[in-house]
Parts: sequence; structure tokens; C-alpha cells
Amino acid sequence: MRPGGRTARVRAAVLRAAGDALVENGVHGLDLADVASRAQVGKTTVYRRWGSVPGLVADLLDDMAEQSLPRSDTGSLLGDLTANARLVQRTLADPRQGVLFKAVIAAATCDARTAEALNRFYATRIEEWAPCVEAAARRGEVPPDTDPREVIRAVSAPLYYRLLASGDPLDEDIAERAAAAAATAARAGIYASGTG
Repeated sequence: MRPGGRTARVRAAVLRAAGDALVENGVHGLDLADVASRAQVGKTTVYRRWGSVPGLVADLLDDMAEQSLPRSDTGSLLGDLTANARLVQRTLADPRQGVLFKAVIAAATCDARTAEALNRFYATRIEEWAPCVEAAARRGEVPPDTDPREVIRAVSAPLYYRLLASGDPLDEDIAERAAAAAATAARAGIYASGTG
């Protein structure tokens, strides 16, 4: 696939249309023919390339992982975790992105291919941010055997809980609180090997 070529343009148009359709109708209302119409491409192109709704949703998640902002390097664990929490908070609080994540997570509960794509998405994001915890360990901010992936998961977990379960506001204050809690627990050795 040539960057900027026709294939890339078609993929971008179809994934944008799929995202719009998911926001409007949820995964159960997602129809490949409708997505093709929205993207102004032929139905056969969509069916040939993606084959099914789960295939399309999986590619949408892969694209979202590719497009995600890179991690910040503020020089401190709390600064880095706060940057991560604010990014997650802004994404989940966004009127379009928050609804899109809800739809995809709902789809992943009953479709193995979507679940695999969702797992890949989160694995990519965790791997992107784990080095900030590794750097904190090198600086002596956290125990050297701290599990960086668990710390990053701990930052976003309260934010996803608000999105999916409680419905409580998703604002910057809660993002900062989530980051501070994860940083405090990491410094206390909660995420060190052999604990928990």
C-alpha cells in the first residue's frame, strides 16, 4: 500500500464512515453496505477488503491504535502518568470518541475477533506508555521490580469505569486523581513483583 495512494484513501474513508455509523447506530446497526455508501466506495470493495462487521471493527481499532498520540516524557512519574490520564480522559469524554469506545467494547463482549482487536489496541497503548514507569524505576522513584504495565492499567481503569459503569463525570480532576493514585501506589511498591 502506497502512503497517500488510493488504497490508503479508501481505507481512511471507510474507517471514518464506520466510526460515524458506530457512533450513530452501535455495532448491531453497523452494515457494510451502509458504510460503503457513506464512504462513497463500492460495496464490493468493502466486502472484499473487510469481509464482515467484526473485520471492519478490528481494522478500525488497529487504525485507532496507529493514530493515538505518542507518550509524553515529563521527567517525573507523576507528570507522565498525569499526561497519560489526561489523554485517556479527553478521549473518553469526547462526544464522538467516547461513544465509539462504548460501542467497540460492547461488541468485544460477544465477538472474539473484535475482542482480539481490542486487546491489541490496549496492548499497543500500554507498551507505548510503559517506558515512563521503567524510567521512573531507573530514577529511583519506584521499586526496580515495579510492573510498568500494571501501573499504566491502574491509571486508566477508573476512567473506563466511569465511562462504562457509573456514568459519573469524566473530567480533568478525576484524571489527575487517577494518575496520583497510581503513582502513590507504585511508589509504595504495590505493583512490585511478588505483591498482590
